[in-house]
Amino acid sequence: MEKEAGGISSIPGVDEPTSVFALGKRNLFIEGVPGTGKSTLLNRLVRQWPECRPYREGDLSPVELAWCSYLTKDEWKSILCRYSDFEKEIRDKTSQEDDRYIVAYTRVLAEERSFYQEMEQYEIYNGRVDFETFRHTIMKRYRRFFGEGCIFECSFFQNSIESLMLFYQLPEEKILAFYEEAYGILKEKGFGLIYLDSEEIKRNLLHVKRERSDENGNEMWYPLMLNYLKESPYGKAHGYEGIEDVVRHFERRRRLELKIIREVVKEDCLVLHAKDKEEALIAKCRSFAG
Repeated sequence: MEKEAGGISSIPGVDEPTSVFALGKRNLFIEGVPGTGKSTLLNRLVRQWPECRPYREGDLSPVELAWCSYLTKDEWKSILCRYSDFEKEIRDKTSQEDDRYIVAYTRVLAEERSFYQEMEQYEIYNGRVDFETFRHTIMKRYRRFFGEGCIFECSFFQNSIESLMLFYQLPEEKILAFYEEAYGILKEKGFGLIYLDSEEIKRNLLHVKRERSDENGNEMWYPLMLNYLKESPYGKAHGYEGIEDVVRHFERRRRLELKIIREVVKEDCLVLHAKDKEEALIAKCRSFAG
């Protein structure tokens, strides 16, 4: 792999195996719709298994590209030239895979808002590339992953299934086929899906809506989520405009995710109730991880 001078990082778990941690050979993927406690569970598991390798949304991850730009060499060099004032910070949050440069741009501290707006355009989600390019990129990264003892947040369902549902507007059978391919790759790599489930979609969303606000009480998450849904091709086609539409979307997504679990992932998934007590959740995860 070609190396550029200036601090391009490598991603553990890509192309060569990592060591086995106390967690064992399982790689855990934590999923669930908003408000089910995914980040909280990940933090609890990291405390239980301090030698594991956690990957949160926006990290340089061996399997996920959320909040990361996926650039050609020329595009990456152009970014470095235009934002030379913090070139080192960009390089430090860059990893090279084959002929692509992955930049965890939300981890870069930049005063220029235009930087984040531009870097977002180089993500692969939300219909920014055609479906076959999207599918090929996701599967290629799953194939080259060889880590053990990793815990991933939102790296199997969340960002991919939103793109499949809202932007490519695929029918259920094609979404299932996508996940049959993905699971077929990952099941040979110690894959274990932990799904936090709750039927109280609206109640959870209203809680997240209130909770994710700034110090002045201004909602931060909900306006972005609503606009994301309204501006998606599916949202436009179905006239999405308010909280009830957001609820319907996540109810639909939950039903589809549970169907994929039943028909594709099966015994390699542990479904947990989001309201279970911490001790029960951890005990079930420990047993599942083996």
